[in-house]
Amino acid sequence: MRIEELPITKIRRPLFRQNDQTKVAELMASIQQIGLQEPIDVLEVDGEYYGFSGCHRFEACTRLGHETIRCKVRRAPKSILKMHLA
Repeated sequence: MRIEELPITKIRRPLFRQNDQTKVAELMASIQQIGLQEPIDVLEVDGEYYGFSGCHRFEACTRLGHETIRCKVRRAPKSILKMHLA
């Protein structure tokens, strides 16, 4: 696993999740003041990035207009991606 700044536009969010907008707003305020403290987790499969956790942090950074986001990147085979999508 490695920590990396990735372009937000390169991270696919394959599962829809309705975020708590109060939590997103609170995260936005926190990120503006002290920055993103906890990276989101992404899977790297064949050079593509997939995010399955950190949905609130991802939305907060997106709404703040950030071009990149700090990620914990874990390489995985397609079989692991399929398990996450199931």
